[in-house]
Parts: sequence; C-alpha cells; structure tokens
Amino acid sequence: MGLAYERRGSGPPLVLLHGVGHRRQAWDAVLDRLTPHRDVIAVDLPGHGESPPLPASATPVLSAMLDQVIALFDELGLDRPHIAGNSLGGRLALEAAVVRRASSVTALSPAGFWRSDRDAQYARAVFRVMEALGAILQPRAATLSRSTAGRALVYSVVVSRPSRMSPEQARGDMAAFMAARPTMDLVLAQMTQFSGTVPAGIPVTVAWGTKDRLLPPRQVLVAKAALPQARFLPLRGCGHVPMTDDPALVADVVLQGSSRRVESHAS
Repeated sequence: MGLAYERRGSGPPLVLLHGVGHRRQAWDAVLDRLTPHRDVIAVDLPGHGESPPLPASATPVLSAMLDQVIALFDELGLDRPHIAGNSLGGRLALEAAVVRRASSVTALSPAGFWRSDRDAQYARAVFRVMEALGAILQPRAATLSRSTAGRALVYSVVVSRPSRMSPEQARGDMAAFMAARPTMDLVLAQMTQFSGTVPAGIPVTVAWGTKDRLLPPRQVLVAKAALPQARFLPLRGCGHVPMTDDPALVADVVLQGSSRRVESHAS
C-alpha cells in the first residue's frame, strides 16, 4: 500500500508535503489558489494521515520517508515535480532536490537548520509538550475547536492566527497529530542537520514565518550558509505552519517558487 494523496488542478505537477504530526489537509487553505495553475498532489507522509505506518525498524527515518515519497513519484510517473514542503516536508523537499528528483523546491520553515543542539532540544521538547497536552485535551477537541480561544490553546505554538483555522480543520489536525505519534517519535529521535548539496540547476526558495515559535526565524542564518543559491523570503505575521495564517501569501510564494523553472522551460 502506497502513500495516500489527493490530486487536483492542471498545469506543471506540484507536490505538497506537510510537517511532522500533520496531514495533507494542512494545505487545504491554499489549494484553490494553486489548482488553477498547477497539477497539485498533496501527500500524507508515511505514518501520517491515511498513509500506512512507517516501520519501527526504518532507519535512518528521513531516508526511509524520502524513499517512500520518491516511490510515489515513480508510481505517478513524476520524474522531477516541483515540490513545496513545510517543516519536515520542507526538509524532505530539499533532500529530493539533492538526489535530483525536484524541478524546484519551496521550503516553508524547513527542519534541519539548527543553530546548536539547544535548538534541536527545544523543538523536541515542544513536541513532547504538545503530545502531553493533546492527550489531555483530545476528549474535549470538539468543544475547544469551536472557539478562537480554544484553538489558540492547542495551536498557538504553530500558528499565529488561530481564528483563521476552521473548527473542522482544528479537530482533524488534533486527531491526526495524536494518530501520528509513533512516527513522530521516530522522527524526533533522529533529528539531523541538513548537510546535502542541491544541484545548481534546481531553484530553491526558502520562506520563514516571522512569528515561528517552533523553528525561530534566526535559523535562516544557518539555512543561508547551507543553501547559498537559494532565494529567502519572510512570511510576515505567519507562524510555523503558515498556510492558514496567510493563504494568499503562501500561495503566491509557492507559485513563484515553482514558476522559476517553468519560466526557464518556456524561454
């Protein structure tokens, strides 16, 4: 059984990858802005959403996840799609570029650019707190999701504008987060620094939420050193998961990032 995905729209293929503990519906707020221009494939990563679990023996976990994402590309006949990813999804997009399986990469607050071990320990600790809080609050998810205050209690670490999340999105995200805990634990136990080299011919755009509380924006300095060819953009007012915070801005960044190669093909 392969990875679960949803495919809509027309144009050059664009694969969307979510972050750890999330699901493909993380991108729902921007889909209608992307599908008129791209053949969009939103994917549930291994052990997330409706995709099958990642085996506990899978190691290194990042490579195992990337192998399954690339297997989906092969299944769908995608040689080098454009890829946009958030957090872990951004890291996987960059890793796909390293092995020349991406036409372009747009990475939103990508993982793997820790300034020190303390940064990684902080991110891991935040997820542990979110897991514990989720276990306590899950029985009240329906009630909490109905109010902005309730959504802020649960999601303030990863979004800056919880009022823009729908109650349905909030409830579904909480359930998906708790269900993904086994794979999330594997990922958190094997957090590594990005050390690959993206080939010069693959355009890379890195955009970081200015209100990212999980992977603070100062990690951009590490990313700039590791990705000297990349274009860097701020996502003003956005948190770590920016898609509901500012759908128009995120869609524009993704379309611009994935058009750089489209434009060069057209010229």
